[in-house]
Order: sequence, then C-alpha cells, then structure tokens
Amino acid sequence: MQRHTLSLALLAALAAPVQAQDPAAPDGNEAERRQLDTIVVQAEIAYRDRSESTAPVLSYDLDFFQRFEPLTVGDMLKRVPGVAFVSDVLEYDGARLRGLDPGYTQILINGKQVPGAGDDRSFFVDRIPAELVDRIEIIRSPSANRSGDAVAGALNIVLRDAYRFEGAYLRAGALNFRDGETKGSFGAVAGGEFAGGRLLGGLNIQGRYNPKLKRSDRFEEPGGDYDDREDQVDTRDGTDYSANLSYVRALGAGQLELAGFYVRTERDETERSLEFNDPVSDLRDNLLSINDQFEDIAQDNYGLSLRYAFAAGGGENTIDLDYAGFDEALDNTEQEVGFDDDDTPPSFDELEGEFEARAVDDRELGLAFDHTRSLASGSALSFGLQLEDKRRDLDRLLSEVDTDEEGAPLPPFVEFDAFASRIEERRVDPYLMLAGERGALTWETGLRYESTRVEIAADGVAVDNDYGELLPSAHLAWSITDDDRLRLSLARSLRRPDFNLLTPTLLEEEFGDNDFLGNPLLEPETALGLDLGFERRLGRRGVVGVNLFYRDVSDLIEVVNTGAPSATALDDFEDELEEFLDENPAATPDSPGYPAFDPDSFVYSAANVGDGSVWGIEFDLSTPL
Repeated sequence: MQRHTLSLALLAALAAPVQAQDPAAPDGNEAERRQLDTIVVQAEIAYRDRSESTAPVLSYDLDFFQRFEPLTVGDMLKRVPGVAFVSDVLEYDGARLRGLDPGYTQILINGKQVPGAGDDRSFFVDRIPAELVDRIEIIRSPSANRSGDAVAGALNIVLRDAYRFEGAYLRAGALNFRDGETKGSFGAVAGGEFAGGRLLGGLNIQGRYNPKLKRSDRFEEPGGDYDDREDQVDTRDGTDYSANLSYVRALGAGQLELAGFYVRTERDETERSLEFNDPVSDLRDNLLSINDQFEDIAQDNYGLSLRYAFAAGGGENTIDLDYAGFDEALDNTEQEVGFDDDDTPPSFDELEGEFEARAVDDRELGLAFDHTRSLASGSALSFGLQLEDKRRDLDRLLSEVDTDEEGAPLPPFVEFDAFASRIEERRVDPYLMLAGERGALTWETGLRYESTRVEIAADGVAVDNDYGELLPSAHLAWSITDDDRLRLSLARSLRRPDFNLLTPTLLEEEFGDNDFLGNPLLEPETALGLDLGFERRLGRRGVVGVNLFYRDVSDLIEVVNTGAPSATALDDFEDELEEFLDENPAATPDSPGYPAFDPDSFVYSAANVGDGSVWGIEFDLSTPL
C-alpha cells in the first residue's frame, strides 16, 4: 500500500493581530512602518521542549510534529522516542510505553482520564486528529495529584485552548491511494475575545482509508516443517469527525474555564483470507480455507470539563467537574469455508458463519478539589480529594450457524446467545503533596490513597469487591549546571483489572474450544517504580537525555486453567459415549472399550498469580546537525 498527498494547500493563518500605527506618528518611525511590508520566514526545526517540572516529563509541542504532517495523534506519537505500537499493519491506535501492553499506559486528554474502546481500559489515540492538539507530554512517573493508573507511564494529550491561540487557521487537503481511492480532509480553528472572555473552537473531518495486502507463512516450529500460508486483503475505510471547545473568563474573584471535545469514528473493515498448504501455489488443489469478514464500527468519544480557580483560605483553590463518555456499536459478520487437508486434494469440509453485535456504553463522572498554599519555609503544600463514578455497560449478541453440504448457503442467523454486563466503580482518592527547592535542588513528595468499590452484574449474578492502595511518590531534580540536570523518581502505581476478566459469566469457546469464566474478585496489579535520568541542554534548542527505569510488579493478572472440562469437551464425550452404547447396548463402565473421559479443552479464568519486573534504558536526542 502506498498513499500520495495531494497538496491542496488551503493553509491560511488568519491570526497575528497587528497593532495599528498612528498616521500622525513622527517621521522617525517611517523605517519601522516600512518593515511591515517584509515577511521573513525562519526555517528552523523545532525539537522537544526541556520540561522544567520536578517530575520526569518530556514535552513535544506542535512545532515538533508539523514537519511530519501528521493526521492523527497516533501519527504524532509514532515519531516520539519511547512510544511503540504493535497494532495491525499501518495502524497506530494502542500506544505502548516501556514495552508493556497499552493497558499499562494511562492516556489523558487535558490531564483528565477518558474511557476508551479497549477491554483493557486503553484509549485508541488514532481517533484524535492532530489538528486539535497543542502538545503531547510523556509523564514517566506519577505524582500524588494524578491517578495512579500509570505503571508504564502516562501520555497527556493537551488540546488547543483559548489561552494560546489568537486568530484563525484553515486547512483542506486530500489523500490519493494507489487503487484510485481519494479521501478528503478539512480542519479549522478559530480563537479570540468573546463575551468578556476568550473562546476557541476547532473542527476536523478526516477521511481514513487503509488498504493492505498481507502474507503469513507458518511453520511447525522455528526451523521446522512448513505448515501453511495465508494471503489476506484487508481494507479499512471510514471517516473521523471531531471538534473541541475552550472558553476562559474572569468570574467573581476567580477564573472560569470550560473545555470540551467530541470525536466520532465511522469505519468499515473488509477482510478476505485464503490459506494454502503450499508456499507458492494458488490452485484449488492446495486451498485449505476461505474466510470473509465484514465489520461495521461506530464510536463516539466525548468529554466536558468545568474548572473554577479562586484564591481563598490563604491559598489557591480549584474545583473541577468532569464528564466523559464512550459509545460503541459494532456488527461483525464472518464466514469460512474449510477444506479437509487429510484428502489429496483437500475436500470440502464445512461452511461456518458467525454474527456478533456488540454495544458498549461507558460513562465517567468526576469531581475534584485542590488547595495549594505557600509555607513559611518557602515550600508549597497541596492537598485535595478526587471522586469518580464510572459505569460501563456491555451488551453482546452472538449467533453461529454451519452446513456440511457443499454448495449450500449458510442457514440464517435466527438463534442468538445474549450476554449483558454492568461494571460500576466508585473511587475516593485523597492526596497530599509537598514541594520546594533549595539551591540547585527542587523536590516533590506526596501520598495518595485510592479507595475503589466495584459492583459487577452479569446474567443475574451480582458480585461486589473493595480494595484500597496507598501510593507514595517522590521526585528530585538537581541542576548540576545551567545545562545539566539529574532526576530521581520513586513512585508506586497500579493497574486495574481488564473489564472482560471481571464478568462472572461462562463464555463458551472463547479461546478456541476452551471456555472462559471471569473472576470479579481480582485485585489490581501494583508496581513500585524507580526512574533515574540525566538530561543535558545542547546549544540553544538541542537536548539529550538518558533514563533508567525499573518496575517491581506485584499481583500479576494472568489467564489460568481451572482444570474443569469445557462445554465442548463434555459434549464431545457425550457424543462418543452415545455412539458406543448404540453399538454396545449392554455395555457397562467395566466393559472393554468403554470410553474414558479425557478432555482436551478446559475452562479458563483470571487470577492474581505472582510477581514480575520490567526494566530498561531510554535515550532521546533532539539537536540541530
């Protein structure tokens, strides 16, 4: 697959207010006025910013990304050191830090948590267009005033706000693909004074198209015998619609901030896969299976935040009210023709079909209060309370049909297995922080306690669980010279269980022929983390950094075999036993040849199984050459 950018170049910076000149100004200003007729463009490359925070944070602003012309936040993050993706080919959705799964990385928008599509609580960053972004921060180690769900770290996506933008910006363009498909894009941002404050609004429409040709060759084992080959055509076709809003104004003795965003994704995914038992042949005599899949996806992400900051009680106070949501409607239809490889050539075996309808409704409501005051020692004290109420509803319909008559159509999908679940989490998280500086040293230490009550209901079964975790943190930054800085961070963090691991419902054939039963009493994984980093400024804009990290993880969550036989194993044994008794009506369990129950598939569940660790070295360099 190859795409070509059609530069329609409707780039217009309609901002830059110019101060008016007095026509009666003295002649000495004439030369200065003439300079306004000249526009000078400085073609200087921008690099990642050197953050002045005590906690280890890397900041990449819009200037860093613009030369890559990114379409989405995923396109932006694939250029950032330390961020990786292991999504499908040319997909950049589930971001990973430190080599850990996306569920270990916290995704924030404007510093706030947002619900996402993943059952592992991950948020797909490719749904947010680059047009709405002001900067991206990598927070390597958490502080007490942030949620501790960041074992690998956090990515904070900061959207454009009314503070920073004045004027208007317009962009239109298109992508043309090798197969002739063309997808348009449009973006607009405008900001300025409004109703006694400052208002910014942004709008983006982005056509998405990703056609792929993929081939997989499989072997019994590394260096072993050849097994089969899969040729696949995969096309993902859709459109993203998004908008953001920011409004700031003085109100009474304080300042009011209102911010919101909305992202809608409409996408179709069409796949066709053919498996062959030969590495080069496309003949029917070597065909093992034909699989066709069509998926229709509609997703909505949105958030609304209201903040009021004011001085009272000898310090600065903020009150935050946040509401965020995620909706998904997914229909997936799949059918597969299988051929029996025991015959030469492989003969028709079975035509199977599956239909799945999935609907997710995720809501989060948060309320937070923070008070910060200066102490006589020159340090600053902060304390606060964060409350969160989360509810996630999942509805799923599944139907499977098949026929072993060659050439016959699939029977209609008329019988459905229904599955519904609701997970509610209520959190109460108080925290206390102390920060200060002494000479070349700046420091920050804090304590956070996260108390969580979980209520899970699925198919008439309801289970409650409670847990609390104490999360201390400490950060130290030492400015060795004006250009050299050393950082040390110690912090405890956690990862809450995946949603799909919690529901106490038996799902048949969830892993091949194996069943799965969720465990609602899972405890979160916790990690004690260490970060040690050195950073040096190079010239005026360059910076180089190296960071060592270590995470000691407790209560790891893994899928385990309960030893109980699966429904498929029980059914297969019943069929075998029935066939034997039909042939031997007088047989007893002591009769020769009486079938013995020896299951080859089981019921799996999830459990906290033990401890683990992860460590590594991170290096980044941004400098003119």
